[in-house]
Amino acid sequence: MQFHILTLFPEMVENGLQTSILGRAIQKGLIGIHAVNIRDYTQDKHNKVDDYPYGGGAGMLMQAQPVYDAWKAVAKPAEGKKPVRVLFMSPQGKTFSQEMAKELAQEEELIFLCGHYEGIDERVIEEIVTDPVSIGDYVLTGGELPAMVMIDAISRMVPGVLKNEDSGVTESFQENLLEYPQYTRPEVWEGKKVPDILLSGDHARIDKWRLEKSKERTKARRPDLYEKYDLSGRALEYLLKNKMLHMDMIEDIRRGKADILAVREDGVLTKDRSGGVYRITAKTKDAGERLLSLTDPTGAVYVCHQKFVLTSILERFGLKNFNECYQVIYPKKKAPDLPEPDEAVEIRELDETYAANVEAHYHLYHDEAYIRERIASRQMIGAFLDGELAGFAGVHNDGGMGMLEVLEPFRKRGIGSLLEVEMIRRELAAGHVPYAHVFVENEISAALQKKSGMRFASGSVFWVS
Repeated sequence: MQFHILTLFPEMVENGLQTSILGRAIQKGLIGIHAVNIRDYTQDKHNKVDDYPYGGGAGMLMQAQPVYDAWKAVAKPAEGKKPVRVLFMSPQGKTFSQEMAKELAQEEELIFLCGHYEGIDERVIEEIVTDPVSIGDYVLTGGELPAMVMIDAISRMVPGVLKNEDSGVTESFQENLLEYPQYTRPEVWEGKKVPDILLSGDHARIDKWRLEKSKERTKARRPDLYEKYDLSGRALEYLLKNKMLHMDMIEDIRRGKADILAVREDGVLTKDRSGGVYRITAKTKDAGERLLSLTDPTGAVYVCHQKFVLTSILERFGLKNFNECYQVIYPKKKAPDLPEPDEAVEIRELDETYAANVEAHYHLYHDEAYIRERIASRQMIGAFLDGELAGFAGVHNDGGMGMLEVLEPFRKRGIGSLLEVEMIRRELAAGHVPYAHVFVENEISAALQKKSGMRFASGSVFWVS
């Protein structure tokens, strides 16, 4: 990997990067350091590269021309050639991180632009810079030190640079955890002993101890990082404490359909990727308020799992429309037997030719585009009597079963039960936990759920729009 550094002080960069691990990597040809003196490209007879800023102000600005010509000599821009990314060291840029280091390590070449004095003419920045980057919220005299910091971090991600291939990925900031404490000889120093677990030889227990120490250290010293650690795992740990009430959130996460926005000791907030629905559960009203502050209420739909969170949503966002639902779950792994109706009923997946018919009879009035999308996803089935559609059911884009409707002429003939049980069987076969939200006032549907073996969670779920 080649690093090109555009700078007024090439010797500073070269001297700082050609020692220790990076020095050995350069000798092996794993990385290359190419420091380019911007002053070599000035057209001024006095070798000047700076001037006073227009509009006045303290200090001097680096001029556009020498910077641009130095970049052009390195990047060699040409039609059809992949442009080389240019990283401009600036406090105004995106903050550098371990994840960014990993991503940049995939490039074959990188150009670092190091400013000095009071900065660089904005026009050349707009022309050549692809990635403004900051190493922190403070100001240095130039971009050379930030560039060296970044090059060091990026180089560690380049295969072969580190002797131990694992050491680049099992250290601080791996999966947003700080590194665990480490010890070497002697076993006792100044009365302080190495933890017994590290002397046990039991590597499984050692790994577990190290993970726990990393979590403890991160939670105490960098709570901002801990908030990002293992979001899905921590969210599920919280939700599974009352899995019946939270099955909609659990399944959304397990199916890889949820963006987890916050996991805290007193609540969880997610957003469904397909429908954009916020799902929230909290231990207290204050916890719910803090989680709600992370949402954008514009056109939003909320699903909450406590009455006090419902009250907060209505008051905070001035909303009025909500529906109270039972959360019902099929708790067994063994599929229920299909009921045997008196008549010959055929169950099969629907195709798009039935979209208009389904939309016309579906009582929740979803538009036909939604129905077509559900059919295209192979998530809708129909019951047919003598070739005629008698009823239908499906799975919503958030994973909840529903959309069940039996057409008027075919009611009270066991078709609803047949469709419900078939959907349960299909969800189990797909490795899902079958669940549904049922309006509390829909007594017929509630009775059907009980008959089909679904269990009711204690407490209600509220849909708010």
